Amino acid sequence: MASVVFEHVYKRFGDVTAVSDLNISINDREFLVFVGPSGCGKTTSLRMLAGLEEISDGKIYIGDRVVNDVPPKDRDIAMVFQSYALYPHMSVYDNMAFGLKLRKVAKTEIDKRVKEAAKRLGIEALLDRKPKQLSGGQRQRVAVGRAIVRNPAVFLMDEPLSNLDAKLRVQARAEISKLHQQLGTTFIYVTHDQVEAMTMGTRIAVMKDGVLMQIDTPQSLYDKPDNIFVAGFMGSPSMNMFKGTLTGGDGEMYVDTGIFRVKVPGFKHAPLKSHMGKEIIFGIRPEDVHDPEFAPVGIDKEMVDAKIEVTELMGNEVILYLNAQDKNFLARVDPRSKGRVGNSVSMAFNMDNIHIFDAKTEKAIR
Repeated sequence: MASVVFEHVYKRFGDVTAVSDLNISINDREFLVFVGPSGCGKTTSLRMLAGLEEISDGKIYIGDRVVNDVPPKDRDIAMVFQSYALYPHMSVYDNMAFGLKLRKVAKTEIDKRVKEAAKRLGIEALLDRKPKQLSGGQRQRVAVGRAIVRNPAVFLMDEPLSNLDAKLRVQARAEISKLHQQLGTTFIYVTHDQVEAMTMGTRIAVMKDGVLMQIDTPQSLYDKPDNIFVAGFMGSPSMNMFKGTLTGGDGEMYVDTGIFRVKVPGFKHAPLKSHMGKEIIFGIRPEDVHDPEFAPVGIDKEMVDAKIEVTELMGNEVILYLNAQDKNFLARVDPRSKGRVGNSVSMAFNMDNIHIFDAKTEKAIR
């Protein structure tokens, strides 16, 4: 078990900077998730930690040791790859035992660790099979089991669920989270799926173009995104964004988008006063756009007219695709809502939960 620190870490490929000035301190036993779109530098960061990519600048610590020049095999880490990387000619047992055999671990100890890991992962009956005889979910468990038997200080996981179908991914997410709690080891996990990040991580590091955009707990990232990118990336469906201007006077403040004009609650005025008359980006999440018949009691709501273009009936909720003067936005509404395609509706915006961003810097104003 160990903490991990990235200290002013850079990775360059020729003239391209894949990771720029990365500074993160990961606590012992933490479950940190790197998330972001393809090419944002999250896997490169993981590979530098594993020793599979050379660091261009900066330092990486595992515990109190700088590991920049330490070979991968001596870093006390175990990695689960996206492809699982199982040896096709070996049985499940031998795949899980292979790393221990290379380290000259005693045969009885290898047998004990492999069987304990197999029991924990529910693959005891598969130990004699070859990888080609396994389903995707079973192969994923074997790859995780091969990492577990090492008893490493840090687990690294590079999109290990991306090859699974949707239902199995949900199940596997829960299994990995449970495994983290049982093992009490530091987990560092890479994914492009923000749902995985939100449901698994104790903290999430959001990256874009090799730069760390924000790192925080899942709920804080969701409630208080630092910028437009994080606000739009975290949450499914993503946050609705409207270009607008802050207007008003005599103690009143409004967001005027040219499509609608909504009143800003008084408790949000203070940080916004310096942006009066300036261009801003108005953000509101789909779950804060309500069918007024089922809007929560006590919210500060403003009405916005729109037309329903598409409905997605999800059983526990309905996603409405709305259009207001050629601007599209989404609402996540109560399943009892009677709105249908083609209907003109007046939607209730929950102004208590709005987000305002500076149009030029794209940073949150709060």
